[in-house]
Amino acid sequence: MKRVLIFFTLLLLNSMMAQQVKFEASTDRTTYALNETIEITFSMNVDADNFELPPISDFRIQGPFISVQEYNFNGRRGFEKSYKYYLVPKKIGVFTIKESQIEFNGRLYKSNPLKIKIIKAIQQQNDPYQNGGGVRLDDNLYLITEIPKTNPYVNEPITIVYKLYFSYNIGITNSRELNKPKYNDFWSQNIEIKQPVAQEGIFKGQNYRYIILKKVVLYPQKSGNLVIEPLSMDIDCQVPKGQPDFFGQIEVVNATKRVSTGNKIINVKPLPENGKPKSFSGAVGRFTFDVTPSRTTLKSGESLDLNISVSGIGNLKLFTLPKPELPASLEMYDPQHTENVTTPLNGMSGTISDRYTIIPQEKGDFTIKPIQFSYFDLNSNTYKTITSKEIHLNVLQGSEVAKSNVTNDTEKTEAKAKKTFAFIKLKTTLKPIESDDFLGSNLFYGLLIVPFLAIPALVLFRKRKEAEDADIIGNKKKKSNALAKKYLSEAKKQINNKEPFYIALEKAMHNFLKAKLNIETSEMSKDKITELLLSRNANSETVNEFIVLTESCELARYAPSTNSLINQDYEKAVEIISNLEKQIS
Repeated sequence: MKRVLIFFTLLLLNSMMAQQVKFEASTDRTTYALNETIEITFSMNVDADNFELPPISDFRIQGPFISVQEYNFNGRRGFEKSYKYYLVPKKIGVFTIKESQIEFNGRLYKSNPLKIKIIKAIQQQNDPYQNGGGVRLDDNLYLITEIPKTNPYVNEPITIVYKLYFSYNIGITNSRELNKPKYNDFWSQNIEIKQPVAQEGIFKGQNYRYIILKKVVLYPQKSGNLVIEPLSMDIDCQVPKGQPDFFGQIEVVNATKRVSTGNKIINVKPLPENGKPKSFSGAVGRFTFDVTPSRTTLKSGESLDLNISVSGIGNLKLFTLPKPELPASLEMYDPQHTENVTTPLNGMSGTISDRYTIIPQEKGDFTIKPIQFSYFDLNSNTYKTITSKEIHLNVLQGSEVAKSNVTNDTEKTEAKAKKTFAFIKLKTTLKPIESDDFLGSNLFYGLLIVPFLAIPALVLFRKRKEAEDADIIGNKKKKSNALAKKYLSEAKKQINNKEPFYIALEKAMHNFLKAKLNIETSEMSKDKITELLLSRNANSETVNEFIVLTESCELARYAPSTNSLINQDYEKAVEIISNLEKQIS
């Protein structure tokens, strides 16, 4: 009876102890902005062991900061232990912090899960890094978006410059982009900034230092109020804390501040309908137009090149060139499109051209009608049309000559056939072959043994073939290398000529993207290519190498170069295309 009583007493005490253990997770609220820091606390009323933080992948974590308190109030003793963490969200969405776990008296206890909602970045009123009497980051650190023109026409370039202003009493040690703005309804081109340099400027009527973090050129593709999403960044700073000490030294602490630009609205005006020419295909800017034949006198069956080019400043990659209209006797092939375009901060400039190969089919004089090119001039805000001159072709030989040649060739062939068959003898003299019996001869035994000797060779060949087929990685690598060399064949032909080589190399890499991603050259921007390749499971390092090589092709044409450097770029291109072929799905 005594044992039973002890058992039930222990069971009751254990049950009471289990009920008394409290372990919970808490935050001050459930909704936070992207640029706010979340304070989450795991608290318990017992000194438990083996605290485990649940896996958290959508936040950057600072902590833990452990606190232990014991108290005695009116003879009642108490205990509280807490693990405090600061979470910095990486993206917008709804996230769940799963249960944490502790161990006490051999039993496991779990906390409650927390659901946290992250919304768009907001402008903060309170500085989370005030540093008690020191410098307030809110008053000394600003991320600004400069957009000189906010009411452009469709396809008129606008520039965005992201500047970080900071006062002289704080230092910037590092910066990290949290979310890259997506320029929906814009064609975009990032302007590379190799090394940010601190400069001096006036902001809010006071002297500040600033760093240019990012430059982007945008071409709006439709009219209306278009939204540019905010750029959010974490800025690591060194901030003075309090007053100088006895020796005049100021204590400096490290702090991180999240800053955001907020949304920007661009009011895009449509191009006027009044006076819009039929030949207008979307060109906006200032251009010259040229149509040039490689020659105007030729023979039937020979070819000439007709080059149609547009040069100037404007949206060169975002419109199509006009097509020539030819007489039926002139056969025309699909054009070879070339682009020699750079994109500085003031917009695209350079030349685009289509080169058509034309072959006359008969003798005569032919006329290529004038070709019209229209564009919207941003200086006068009017449409302008340039018309090329009429082109006259003189084809010296035609179908009569060709027919005569065919007749002569036929007659020569028939004469040759008659001469050949004239020596065939119609009567023969046959004699029996005198030889030994085939059975038992060396030839007989040789033919008998050959199949048996061939069996081991066939077995070895089959095993080797199966081994090659089983080598999936090796076969895929061979296929990828072959594909890379296929696209780069033209570049290899020009490997001893620097400028044609880099033109062919850039075109080969663009053609690879067009084939694999099903996009046009006009759609190729750095952000677009990166987004598409990463969405197809390409390795980020390989994507970055692809972008760097394509961007360097333009500069390499005009920079000093050596044969060894050109060969290195070619091998690098083969490697990158081969890797992308294996990676993208």
